[in-house]
Formats: sequence, structure tokens, C-alpha cells
Amino acid sequence: MLREVMRETRTTQSCLSRLSGVRQPSISQFLSGKVDLSDEQLDRLLSCMGYRLEVVRRPVIPDLTRSERRSWRLHRQLSNLLTKRSLEEWRPVIERNLRRLRSSVTGQPHCRNLDRWDSLVERSDVLGLHRVLTGLDRDSIEMREVSPMSGLLPQSERQAVLQGAS
Repeated sequence: MLREVMRETRTTQSCLSRLSGVRQPSISQFLSGKVDLSDEQLDRLLSCMGYRLEVVRRPVIPDLTRSERRSWRLHRQLSNLLTKRSLEEWRPVIERNLRRLRSSVTGQPHCRNLDRWDSLVERSDVLGLHRVLTGLDRDSIEMREVSPMSGLLPQSERQAVLQGAS
């Protein structure tokens, strides 16, 4: 978008640098994608060329496979039950599941994700666990592919979640 407006307004990197006070090498990095540009920074640069940034926020249903959606629903239910106390009660089962998964899982990103699960549980990082259990980003989805949380939901809750998913 920045490159488009610069082209349209015939603004060079050095001119934009003088107008905005942003160093030219930084502008170059923004344009090459080496450095991410925040909405606030982009709006500031665009305003120097007579434009404003409009960000439209709207909820979007993610494109998940049936398996990913079921997994998310089950993990969301676990997240609903997750507290510091429940994590301590669940710890033996989670640690046993991690050992079992480590003996059968190979390759990346699975092995790295098991290390991350291990770290979250070891640090009792309840907030981090909530993020992984409910996240819809690719990273969270891949984390749930090697989830050590099996066997924690009572069967009746598990069935209710799965019936709601159909």
C-alpha cells in the first residue's frame, strides 16, 4: 500500500523521509517487507502524501477443516475449565501424555510444539495455555495437533462438545 501511494504521488523514499522524519533506510525496510509497519506508522507516512489509512474490522469465520474445528471446540471447552488449580490437578495426566507423544512423534513443527507445550505447563502459564487452546492462528492449530490434553474432559462434556460440532 505504501509503495502504491508513493508511486501515485511520485514521492521518493528520500522525500518521504524528509516529510515524515522517518529515516530513509527504515522506509526502504518497510517497502521490502523486512520490517513490519504498524497501522499507526503507515497512517503517519500516508498522511505526508495526503492520504489516510482506513482499517476495517469485521469478524471472519476462519476456514478450518472439520478436524481442526472439532479440535478447537474440544480445546475451547478445556480452556473454559482451565485455572491455576485445575492445571495443577491435570499436570500428571498432561506430563504422561507429553511423554507418550514424545515417544511417537517425529519431525517439525511437532517436536518443537511438544517443547512449547512442556514449557507452558512447566511455567504454569495459564494465559499462554488459554491462547493456544483457543487460538485460530496456524501456530495454535499446529500446537493442538500434538496436544497433551487428551483424557482431561469428562466423557459427558466431550460428547456434548462433539454433538454440538455436528
